[in-house]
Amino acid sequence: MNIVLLTAGGTGSRMHQDIPKQFLHVRNKPILIYTLEAFERHPSIDAIIVVGLERWIDIIWAYAKQFNITKLKWVVPGGSTGQESIHYGLLELKKRCKLSDIVMVHDGNRPMIGQDVISDSLAKQKEYGSSVAVIPCVEVVFESEDRISSTVNIPRDKLLRTQTPHTYSLEKLLWAHEESCRLGIANTVASCDLMCRLGETVYFSKGSERNLKITTVEDIEIFTSLLDSKKEVGLK
Repeated sequence: MNIVLLTAGGTGSRMHQDIPKQFLHVRNKPILIYTLEAFERHPSIDAIIVVGLERWIDIIWAYAKQFNITKLKWVVPGGSTGQESIHYGLLELKKRCKLSDIVMVHDGNRPMIGQDVISDSLAKQKEYGSSVAVIPCVEVVFESEDRISSTVNIPRDKLLRTQTPHTYSLEKLLWAHEESCRLGIANTVASCDLMCRLGETVYFSKGSERNLKITTVEDIEIFTSLLDSKKEVGLK
């Protein structure tokens, strides 16, 4: 079984809004629903679990019913960090799924994930045992201690920017989080970061510039423009 674990526990502090960013409405629809719909449409996705803010759990279920998200099976409260929230979701899956099932961890506020990105993530996981969506770095990147100046830049042809999804077996993800507890590794920024710290090789799958993570008001503007352009050119 292929399961999507969506993280939706952010508070939206960087947007300075009264509600979390994943619940902001764009074109009369919450951002989280756009993300859920992408996985609802994909034929290889069997089930979805959302890890979110406890006070929003009933609202998530209500939105899922309103927008006919039939693959949503579980909604559980998250923790104080992203790593902790993912762990809580995995523990719920451990009670209900097989350890051999595949889990695709994805940011709930990445609503423009393409069907091809989902397919490639599953294909690369099947081939290598894991996959992390990436895109090439096209900008010049500097290393700076003070964020004011620098004399060191990093060759961009060696750099890749990670996105989600990150796809592993449930067994592998549970192992990683159990190891992190044992070793005192806390508050990693992503599942691939945790795996890297544990000495695991990270294998790459296809990402997309459209697969943006919405964290600022400017991102909302870009997302809205992408929705409009998608309609204009008839993309699916």
